[in-house]
Amino acid sequence: MTVHLTDQSVLDAAVRQLVKADPRLKPILAMAGMPALRQRAPGFEGLAQIVCGQQVSVAAAAAIWGRVHAAYVPFDHHAIRKARTDRLGRLGLSAAKIRTLKAIAKQMVEERLNLDVLAEEDADAAHNTLVALHGIGPWTADVYLLFCLGHGDAWPAGDVAIQEAIKVGLGLDARPTVKHMAPIAESWRPLRGAAAHLWWAYYHAIKKREGVIAGAPA
Repeated sequence: MTVHLTDQSVLDAAVRQLVKADPRLKPILAMAGMPALRQRAPGFEGLAQIVCGQQVSVAAAAAIWGRVHAAYVPFDHHAIRKARTDRLGRLGLSAAKIRTLKAIAKQMVEERLNLDVLAEEDADAAHNTLVALHGIGPWTADVYLLFCLGHGDAWPAGDVAIQEAIKVGLGLDARPTVKHMAPIAESWRPLRGAAAHLWWAYYHAIKKREGVIAGAPA
């Protein structure tokens, strides 16, 4: 059964369950404190916002998304399907991102893609559905599942902050690769999404201790 991280109490319970099952996480929680639940809009809007933020700074992503979102009311896949490419470009979207958003919108208009049902699917199956879409990579897929759908088992294996946190927290010699992240997290199923929240919180805690201002995961 899929756990949905839809409110803070659910995340709190999931983290406590993880710590009880894996004693290695007890000092991680002690250092990090209970992580805060982070949520974004579900559906096309949430995925579009993540796409807009790919490979740009947080500030640039916010500015571009603000312009794009304000330009189409209501903002949905129908609007972007009909939107002029040149107008989207003037709003700050690259040609690659425009192709991605239009391809996703087309599939949704034609009812060949339903983003909402992914919340109920196995995390790996949902991940594979998303990465099959044009312009959607593993990190974008996992962030959508975790932050937009609250999928309790989504696991952003390619996130550098989580990799670094696990290296420090578990005393590894090197930062784990994407390939190594899978077996590390296997015992945390079906709550890998809650584990990701905990490891992000731990990353921020250790960076704060080191005197580094840690930004939100890209």
